[in-house]
Amino acid sequence: MAIVDVKVPQLSESVAEATMLTWKKKAGEAVAQDEILIEIETDKVVLEVPAPSAGVLAEILVADGGMVVSDQVIAKIDSSAKASASAAAPAAPVAAKAAAAPAATSGKAMPSAAKLMAENNLSSAQVGGSGKDGRVTKGDVLATLSGTAPVAKAAAPATPQINSGGRPEERVPMSRLRARIAERLLQSQQTNAILTTFNEVNMAPVMGMRSRYKDQFEKEHGVKLGFMSFFVKAAVHALKKYPVLNASVDGNDIVYHGYFDIGIAVGSPRGLVVPILRDVDQMSLADIEKKIAEFGNKARDGKLTLDDLSGGTFSISNGGIFGSMLSTPIINPPQSAILGIHATKDRAVVENGQVVVRPINYLALSYDHRIIDGREAVLGLVAMKEALEDPARLLLDI
Repeated sequence: MAIVDVKVPQLSESVAEATMLTWKKKAGEAVAQDEILIEIETDKVVLEVPAPSAGVLAEILVADGGMVVSDQVIAKIDSSAKASASAAAPAAPVAAKAAAAPAATSGKAMPSAAKLMAENNLSSAQVGGSGKDGRVTKGDVLATLSGTAPVAKAAAPATPQINSGGRPEERVPMSRLRARIAERLLQSQQTNAILTTFNEVNMAPVMGMRSRYKDQFEKEHGVKLGFMSFFVKAAVHALKKYPVLNASVDGNDIVYHGYFDIGIAVGSPRGLVVPILRDVDQMSLADIEKKIAEFGNKARDGKLTLDDLSGGTFSISNGGIFGSMLSTPIINPPQSAILGIHATKDRAVVENGQVVVRPINYLALSYDHRIIDGREAVLGLVAMKEALEDPARLLLDI
């Protein structure tokens, strides 16, 4: 017998522990080398744990939901064994049981269960419901995915059903990522003296430039020319003029950063994440668009690494992709400022005494008033506005 340990990947210094999600294999099942056995959620990212060797999963030492630390042994693989016949086909009894209880599902699923079913291409006929009136709970879906029978209602404490006058409710614990987001947002509001200044920008010049060059740009660089790269470049333009917007507080010191690492807020299935564009002042529009597209794909697939999310001197949040007209973004500590951009809409504005229609985007700059005065904040936002309304400024650095 040749036993190989399955260990938790190395976590960063800022991450003390992680939570086991759902095992994709059961003890006794065959595994291939580098096959993903389980995902582990930290307060920043979800890490995949691959099999270090082919063989049979001999023993699982930490169950779903368990807390683990770096390099902890969570399972053992017998690299010289073969899977037993009973363990090789675990799906048959599950399917039979699910098919035997079609009346129990009735197509009803709690919201979190419906989302999980959609993500894994499961139909209601494949999942037995243990909730009130046969409703499918998240625990039922997880049980089906892990190859065990649908759990009884009394055995699903993670998502207990609550009787609220006959109306269904479901209680689901926060994920580590969601809990960390909540912690950091509260920390930001409690430790920063947050103030927000607003301005509006006429997006016609940028839209015109994009319209003229988007086809040639995509052909040349293999990526679409979006608007975010212009906002990023405009932000760096302003940060160079007013370095305190790119600074951070460390005790009683102000740390001025001589580099520009811009965090781009991205929505993912597990919550808001902020991957970092590093040394943006040295990147072209094409470089920025490629990196943003890469981050978007990695966030969607849960592939962002700790390095992707570490650091940052300034952030940009784009609520406009969801239709937001105006917001007051919260600073991402230890940064001292964040730019919020919104949906661009045709609006009536006055130019030279005449009312005209222009595509307007409202900009919001939240800043830490402890180190940033209103003057720098307002002038910094004006610099971003001017750069967007006259993109040649970005090329001439004026």
